[in-house]
Amino acid sequence: MSFLRPSALYQLLITFNSLKWMPCMFFGYPNFQGIIRLVIMFLLWSTFTEMCHISSSSMSPTLRVGDRIFVEKASYFFRRPALHDIVIFRAHLNQPSFREGDMLIKRIVARAGDLIEVHDGRLYVNGLAMKEDFVTEKPKYAIHPTYVPRGHVYVLGDNRNNSCDSHIWGSLPIKNVVGRCAMRYYRRPVI
Repeated sequence: MSFLRPSALYQLLITFNSLKWMPCMFFGYPNFQGIIRLVIMFLLWSTFTEMCHISSSSMSPTLRVGDRIFVEKASYFFRRPALHDIVIFRAHLNQPSFREGDMLIKRIVARAGDLIEVHDGRLYVNGLAMKEDFVTEKPKYAIHPTYVPRGHVYVLGDNRNNSCDSHIWGSLPIKNVVGRCAMRYYRRPVI
């Protein structure tokens, strides 16, 4: 059967010496090249990922207080932020009750050029009502029609009524975005 044979990628990695992965050395000390590979791997890992813990309920129920997540920093070098990405960003001067440089986490609901409004407990982007299964409860506030300027995104927390987000301080400059939530690796149990 064909699915039992090694893949072409596996064959490529095995046949080329320069592409081989460092063999695990359970007995004895790793050689100099192995230590250099581990150091390089650690530096790349620490440069493009970060581990964070959630300290507020603004993203509840998607992310609870005490959850731990991996933040992936590299993808926005190659693509624009997408709708519904959960992003981590630095606070800027327009945001009340935060110091400049504080890290926050919210969900992107609109990008540059989009018209956003909230009324009757629904979010509308470019005149279309958004279906949002991840929201705790319908927003009790209203946002008059607002265009998201170039180089900005509009972010809201999933716990809309208990989140200090773009409905209070306006759109977020993309330059403040650090990365996106890649995965949750620890879920705090509900007590």
